[in-house]
Amino acid sequence: MKLAVIKERRAGEARCAVSPDTVKRLKGLGLDVVVETGAGAGVATPDAAYTEAGAAIAADAASCLADADIVLKVQRPLTANEGFDEVGLIKRGAVLISTMDPYRNRDQVADYAQRGITAMAMELMPRITRAQSMDVLSSQASLAGYKAVIDAAEVFGRAFPMMMTAAGTIAPARVMIFGVGVAGLQAIATAKRLGSVVSATDVRPATKEQVESLGGTFVAVMDEEFQQAQTAGGYAKEMSDAYKQKQAALIAETIKKQDIAICTALIPGRPAPTLITEDMVKSMKPGSVIVDLAVENGGNCPLSEAGKVVVKHGVTLVGHVNVPSRIAVDATAQYARNLFNFLGVIVDKKTGALTIDPADEIIKGVMLTRDGAIVHPAFAGA
Repeated sequence: MKLAVIKERRAGEARCAVSPDTVKRLKGLGLDVVVETGAGAGVATPDAAYTEAGAAIAADAASCLADADIVLKVQRPLTANEGFDEVGLIKRGAVLISTMDPYRNRDQVADYAQRGITAMAMELMPRITRAQSMDVLSSQASLAGYKAVIDAAEVFGRAFPMMMTAAGTIAPARVMIFGVGVAGLQAIATAKRLGSVVSATDVRPATKEQVESLGGTFVAVMDEEFQQAQTAGGYAKEMSDAYKQKQAALIAETIKKQDIAICTALIPGRPAPTLITEDMVKSMKPGSVIVDLAVENGGNCPLSEAGKVVVKHGVTLVGHVNVPSRIAVDATAQYARNLFNFLGVIVDKKTGALTIDPADEIIKGVMLTRDGAIVHPAFAGA
């Protein structure tokens, strides 16, 4: 079977869906790997590195995708309306594996079905033990959480750790993390390593112990609703207006004392919740910094601007998009391993043939379309 990897053409995307390491492993599964020339340019990987690992190099996307049985991408393929029709180059019956952003692109999900493409959305990977090595959200969010702290340090006009010098003592920076998922936990760990005083908030009760285990202080209104604020899959639930008001009042008092706020809170399929209001921004100390990792989904702060670093009310708001691509080499290595591990579920290791079991919990979680139909229940009305 032919497996194709084309270069990413979306603006700001430097990652690649394979690394030389995973090319070798894919060859071990009996797959013929074809990589479009220049696909690794954004991660300092020349074509020669892929050929040494066993891949063939295609001159363009069309020749790379021609007759491909499996297509690997980082971001969903471009359409004709976006200037380059990658989708149109994928053959009927092929398996497309990528992050798809399906909640915001339901029309494209329907298009995959119409074209007979079996589309697998990796960001829908179920949070089960067997799928941990395939969880692209976790692998990419961990790097984003690290990078968010580094981005904050870049624009912050002070040092992070306490320093005692002959000229006097420098107080440590105070950093608050909003949302204690994978990105938030990595942000806490990174900020602590840099010597700051860290606090964090989340609506999920299980996160309190996680924050404290990393040396942070947990901030939340711990009432009865808080104790029930987590889904069986480990995601945050939407909170009531009454709880939001109580939590906002607590955060409003806490954030006045902070130097840096890093926002990571997301709810799958929904706009990002507003956690830092304009009034809160106004209350922060001049020179403070907010890094909003949720900016692409509307932002945890309404003053954040996607793709921009702006100063409002004396506070610097960092709104970089696609943050994992800002640390593309490691992000590619992690993402490529996630894809390889997933292929181990759908490719028979002895014959090299596709063995997609619709009853498998992993397949049910990620498969959007198959045999000309939308099969994922969340998008059946797309």
